[in-house]
Amino acid sequence: MNAVVKTDRASGTLSRDAHADGFVVGGRRFDSRYVLAPLAGYTHLAFRTAVRELGGLGLATTDLVLASHLLTQTKKSRELLKTSPADRPLSVQIFGSSAAQMADAARWLEDHGREGVDLNMGCPMAKLTGSGGGARLMCDAGGAVALVKEVVDAVSIPVTVKLRLGWDRENQTAPALSRAFAEAGVAGITVHGRTRSQGFRGTVDLSGIAAVVQAVDGIVPVVGNGDVRVPADAERMRAETGCDAVAIGRGALADPWIFRRLADRAAGRSERLPTDDEKLAFLRRHFALMLEDRGEYACVLFRKFAAWYGAVLGVPEDLEDKLRRFETPEQFEAICQTLEGRIGERISDVPTAFVKVPNGPVERW
Repeated sequence: MNAVVKTDRASGTLSRDAHADGFVVGGRRFDSRYVLAPLAGYTHLAFRTAVRELGGLGLATTDLVLASHLLTQTKKSRELLKTSPADRPLSVQIFGSSAAQMADAARWLEDHGREGVDLNMGCPMAKLTGSGGGARLMCDAGGAVALVKEVVDAVSIPVTVKLRLGWDRENQTAPALSRAFAEAGVAGITVHGRTRSQGFRGTVDLSGIAAVVQAVDGIVPVVGNGDVRVPADAERMRAETGCDAVAIGRGALADPWIFRRLADRAAGRSERLPTDDEKLAFLRRHFALMLEDRGEYACVLFRKFAAWYGAVLGVPEDLEDKLRRFETPEQFEAICQTLEGRIGERISDVPTAFVKVPNGPVERW
């Protein structure tokens, strides 16, 4: 059911009651209304675990898994499906264009003890949409509803759907589709407030998310997503759209403490901002978890996090550059030891990953 969202209309902020009562998806109750969104290549077990240990995170969703690969248990799908007893509550996001394969994949997840399955209809990447998956599914309303119904009918665990506002500005089909999905039996809807054609450009359209909330009309909970970088962004999204919860993706990469900060605000406490020791401990902990999971290949996988972590950890630019290039655990530890005396040296709230660079050869950047 949807809880009533209480707002201060003058300030647009949420009351404490509206923060604290959690929300329910298909019988699964989550204490926090702020959840970790799936991000391809980032929201693996090590990252989810490291963020959970900071506090405040409830539901998380895996990186998206191709249904056909899940069924054949490819190496990549097994890696994406890794979890642990501490990694709860968790849903698995799957994608594909075949309703039969998506239903079979959902059955596999249920048979293997997974508690929720999320269907991706929001990814804007061409390699997904070109094969009929991701956001492309929104272009065929009848086919999308039929696919969703086949998956819902195949399992008893909750099925949710993540989608965008539509393919482009002229085809914003999310409200009508969300209503149809709710009537077909899904347990919840997550909507990213951009169209597929926008990718991650421009700004999130809160009125578009509000239109989905209105169309669903309380049948199932709606989770808003997009452009949440600080706690006030999440609170504003809920206050202005009426959504039941907020999924945070890139904002959690830029600030892994955002869920703890939101939990503090919900409880009426002052936000606990990370100390320099906590920042360095998190950096080491995330890498240690990745090393445990992937061996020395973790050195390659971890490099891309440098562009996200640099700002919130206060990593000087020369050391951030080293984090993008290190090749061994020993080199990583040497960087961390240097950071012990320099963390917080860089003063910036904008991660390198958010800094726009010109198109063209690298030599021209």
